Amino acid sequence: MRDAKLRTGVLSTDRLTPFSFCVLALVGRDGAGPHDLARMMRAQGGLYWAAAESQWYAEPKRLERLGLLRSSRQPGRTTPRTHYELTDEGARVLRDWLAEPSSLPRVQHEALVRVLAADLGRDEDVLASLGSLREDVEAKRALIAAAKERAATLPHRERNLRLAHRLGDLLLDAHEQWLAEVEQELTQP
Repeated sequence: MRDAKLRTGVLSTDRLTPFSFCVLALVGRDGAGPHDLARMMRAQGGLYWAAAESQWYAEPKRLERLGLLRSSRQPGRTTPRTHYELTDEGARVLRDWLAEPSSLPRVQHEALVRVLAADLGRDEDVLASLGSLREDVEAKRALIAAAKERAATLPHRERNLRLAHRLGDLLLDAHEQWLAEVEQELTQP
């Protein structure tokens, strides 16, 4: 059944997506299992990359089928776990991708849509809905602080993680500034 899903449907494409490269990068030089990938993404709270947890399990299988990853079974806490490593071809494809132009991220910003639609409802309701965004920003700050501490345990990636977490700080700062402006504008008569 699982192999049938790989041959038919969404997992059957050979096209590499930005998510494919995210998985390859996270597998990196030390390798990782799907559970590790999902844990790393939970630890950053979706700030840098948002995907359903099931995708962190499916994409490595697809990349293995394409010859970019290889898997082995390793002992886990209760049962053996799959561990992936980059193949030479996977490392080459990732290196080639690194040299390609980057673009701005795709954004789906629910709070922004609420502000855009504020003229169709009540400003008080929009303001109340934004309170949870402020709480989310604070929760993400705590996740980034913890991630910064963990970065020191990965010397080969510490610099890169520091740069990634700086972007996280800036994104959260921008959200806080935007929220303050929205609150000021929507509370004026």
